[in-house]
Formats: sequence, C-alpha cells, structure tokens
Amino acid sequence: MSKEAAQLGARLRALRRRERLTQAAMAERLGISASYLNLIENNRRPMTAALLIRLASEFGVDVASFAEEGDQRLASELLEAFADPLFDEHGLTSQDVRDLVAQAPGVGRAVLTLYEALRESRESAHALAARLSEGPAGVEPVHLPSEEVSALIQAKRNHFPELEDAAASLRRRVGGDLLEGGLRTLLARHVEVVEAPVERMGGALRRLERDRGRLLLSEALSPHSRLFQLAHVAGLLEAEGAIDGLVADATLTSDTARTLARVALANYFAGAVVMPYAPFLAAAEATRYDIGLLGHKFHASFEQVCHRLSTLQRPGASGVPFHFMRVDIAGNISKRFSASGIQVARFSGACARWNVHAAFMTPGRIRVQLSDMPDGQRYFCVARTVQRSGAGWHDSHTLHAVGLGCRVEHGRRLIYADDVNLEGAAVPVGVTCRLCPRMDCASRAMPPIHQALGVDEDVRGLSFYAPVTD
Repeated sequence: MSKEAAQLGARLRALRRRERLTQAAMAERLGISASYLNLIENNRRPMTAALLIRLASEFGVDVASFAEEGDQRLASELLEAFADPLFDEHGLTSQDVRDLVAQAPGVGRAVLTLYEALRESRESAHALAARLSEGPAGVEPVHLPSEEVSALIQAKRNHFPELEDAAASLRRRVGGDLLEGGLRTLLARHVEVVEAPVERMGGALRRLERDRGRLLLSEALSPHSRLFQLAHVAGLLEAEGAIDGLVADATLTSDTARTLARVALANYFAGAVVMPYAPFLAAAEATRYDIGLLGHKFHASFEQVCHRLSTLQRPGASGVPFHFMRVDIAGNISKRFSASGIQVARFSGACARWNVHAAFMTPGRIRVQLSDMPDGQRYFCVARTVQRSGAGWHDSHTLHAVGLGCRVEHGRRLIYADDVNLEGAAVPVGVTCRLCPRMDCASRAMPPIHQALGVDEDVRGLSFYAPVTD
C-alpha cells in the first residue's frame, strides 16, 4: 500500500470518528460493506474515485482535503510553527511532522490552532507592556482576522464559483463595451455616484454612505481604480447574498474577520466583473500571460491582473496554477495565495532572496527569477513594484511589491521566460531562515531548527549564523 493510500485511510477514520459513526453506519451511507470500510481504514484497500465522490456527497467533504497537496501544506505550516525557539529542546524532525500529518491530521490542525493562540497571546502581552509603559489604560486583545481570511481563500483555492456566476450575470446586464457607464447606470438604482475632491474624502478613496444613498469616489482615483471601485460596490449591493453565504463560513470566528472577508470577496467579485473568466483566460493564453497587455485589454492595474490570474482555478478550464503575494518594503506580507505548491511564510519573515523583495531595488521594472526550493522544486517567478492609487506627496511614496510564480514546468507558457534557461542555474530560495537547511547563505538572519547554533567569537563567516568550514 502506498504512502498516499495510508494517509487516505487515516483521514477516513478521522472523519468517521468526528461524525460519531460506527464502521457499519458509515459503510451503509457509503454503499459499501463494513468489512471493506475496515480494510480501507487499515490501509489494506485503496480509496477509489467513486468512493471519494460518494464521500463528498454524503458528508459535504471537500475532496481536495483528501489530496496530498493539503497534507503538504499542513506539514509545511506545522514545520514553520515548530521552528519557533519554544520547541528547540524537543528535537522534532520533519519526519516526525509528516508522520503526524499522515496519521492524525486533525491533531496537526489543532496544534496549529494552539500555536496561533500562543502568538496572539504574545502579541497581546507586548501590546499590554507598550500601553502600560505609555500610560493609557485598557488593552484590546490582539486577534488575527487576516489569517482566518487567508486560510479561507487558500481552502477555496482562491476560486469562488458563486461569485464568478454572479459577476457573469451582472456583466451581461450592464454590457461589456462600456462597462463603467453600465456600472454607473446599475448603481444609480441604489445610490447617487458622486466624484468628490480629495480634501472632502478625508483620505478615503471610496466611501459608501448607505444611509444617505450616496457613493463618493475620490477624484484622485485612476481610471482603472475607479472602474474597480464601481465594480466592488456593485458586488456589495448586487451580490450580497452570495457574499453573505461565503462569509458565514465557520472558520471566520469574529466580526472583524467576517468584515475583512466581505471586503476581500467584494474585491474578488470586482475582478471577475472587470476581467470575466472565459475571455480573460483566453486572452491570458493568447498573450502568454503578458500582464501589461492584459491590463491594457481589460482596463486593470498590474496588481489586479496578477490577482485575477491567481483565481483561474475552474475545474476543466484552469489557467497556470500561480502563487501570488504582495509585500511592503519592510517584508510584511499583506496578500498571499499558493496554487503552485510553494510554501509562503505564515508565522515569520519570508526568505530575503525572493525576487519580490528585490523588486524594490528597481521600481516599476519586472524582475524574473528561477528559484530552487529546499524540497527540490523549482519555480519561475516574476515580481514588480506597484504604487497605491491616491494623491499627494505621501501617497506617491507608498510602494508594495507583487510577486507571481508557477512551477518551472509551466514556465514556457509565460512570455517572461523567453530569455531564461529554465534548466539552468537557479537562485537557492527558502521559506524562512528557521526552516532553511542552506547554511552557506549570506542572507541568513536566524539559525535553522535542524542544527545547533555554534558561534566562534574569533571567526567571521558569511553571516553570524553561517558556520565556517576549515
């Protein structure tokens, strides 16, 4: 029996126990014998495709949750959590983590939940110390609603059929040739659309005043940003039911997380309106994923096109499976999603060698990179800085960098790889320093968890944490 089959058996057993069913009861619902179910759970029979479909139908299980990719992501996130110095004395290995995920994935997810709670407690303690030192009383607990929203997007593979259908329906109603005019006419049934001067907006680019029946749009918005904001509000007003259904997901545990999810889903809807799925996918393939040409064709910004490219995950009609991320100049990740399989840092800083960081050195220019990860996978990545839409001196200096990448086997589908030898030398890249086994890295900022820290005060290596060999 293969390792993958063994993992399926363990997950099936975990599901049955979670549903509080006997083997006989579950077997009856699946239309198989109890003895056959017992063999599957004990890794002596394979899980067939037909049985997986039946499982999804009877128990509302996402079939993708039984796939190897989900295990790899869970294992990677656990490894990142165990990279915390808190666990150093326990000597956990990557094989220990993989065994845990294979035999008890629910326990692994519970450990992640506990670790997230630990991090929140640490943040709360730091916030308390800061507030006490400054004098004001009262401390609000620190939560991470952004993490919950990111987890929801990743679980759905950044593809929401409900919003795609709603966006396609709205697009048909407003017409495609003069989209902005059609959106304005549609929104006029709900609100008055007003172009407002910057000083009146108080720093906002869009303000929906539901009680007054007005939508204020800043005069500082570029044409593509104005179109996107109109589509965003159309989503809030016209696709409210679809968004509400998605926001009701149990993984969103606070009002803040649900509000943030509503914003993210309305943005997704806006992208689907401005860049409708089938025409956009066809154009992406025809232009070989030329982000600039796609932005010109669909009146969208560089970041909007990159984000939309990462959502093309419709079964039977998918595009290149991309990972997508946005970082600020301090390295903080404000958006992330991975359909390529690459692990993006969740609990600590991302590897400094990723080209998404180097993009700040050449603002406005696309940088390409062939990356070699510690697990042996190679990725082709593009990155460029993007500037926030706004007005004034401070807004003009607010930069982020957007990164988009795929496995190297898809690289030739991208126009940016034309002058790149995809079989040639690649930049050694990791997830985070604590997980990276590469000790000869001059960019290393922390010691790895797999090797004890040895410091020689008389010798200086590539970095403080890189050992020197004789």
